[in-house]
Amino acid sequence: MSEEPMSAQPCCIDDALTRTRVFEGDYTPAHLEASRARLARDLTEFTWMGLLMAGPGRGALRRTPTALHEQAAHRLWELSQNVITDTEAACRLGRFHAERDPGGALTFACLLDLAGREDGAQFWWLFAAGAGNPTSALCLYFLHLRRGELRDADFWATQLAVLDREVGQYTPVGHVPVNPGAPGAGITMRFEAPGDDDTFVPDDAVKDAIQHLDVEGDDELGNIPQPSAALAHRLEDLLTSAR
Repeated sequence: MSEEPMSAQPCCIDDALTRTRVFEGDYTPAHLEASRARLARDLTEFTWMGLLMAGPGRGALRRTPTALHEQAAHRLWELSQNVITDTEAACRLGRFHAERDPGGALTFACLLDLAGREDGAQFWWLFAAGAGNPTSALCLYFLHLRRGELRDADFWATQLAVLDREVGQYTPVGHVPVNPGAPGAGITMRFEAPGDDDTFVPDDAVKDAIQHLDVEGDDELGNIPQPSAALAHRLEDLLTSAR
């Protein structure tokens, strides 16, 4: 007997318990074990959601998953702005074009996301995180929270705890993971903007700076923007205008 299809996530604990109910004689031991595993997964998810909505940290929201994803979107915007206005950002971007520097990939991805090019941003954040850059893992954490993809966010919170142990990586924005390694690790992730600098680059200006970039096709993510030699100079001009 095949299991009845389930929706993505139960709406409450009672719903989770109802879904896992097994009637004597109707199911095999394998069905019982699958039901137990599903219940454990769903209860972990509810615990995680409680942490998401009640955790400390700057501007934490305590109401609905919708408010949570809006908060994550704002936090990712702040984080990306802090990355692209870092004193090393333009230099790193230039090195990225020439050498595929992970720190430059982080900067480039943040520019893409600020310009609304989410798929390209995800591609290059993945590239940088794969090369050991922890700030890119933090960006991916907020990206998946913004989409409401909680388990993917949990994965990147755990990866962030691992990458934070890497030595010599470019981390332009300080961050503090809370309870790393536990279910929902990093749910109350905090980061601190460097100093009191309120410099930011308008999103429209970022869009203008990247609109003529070359693109290359990716089977899963579509057309991925590529860095150019001139982009680092454009970023320097943007930062000069913003300061």
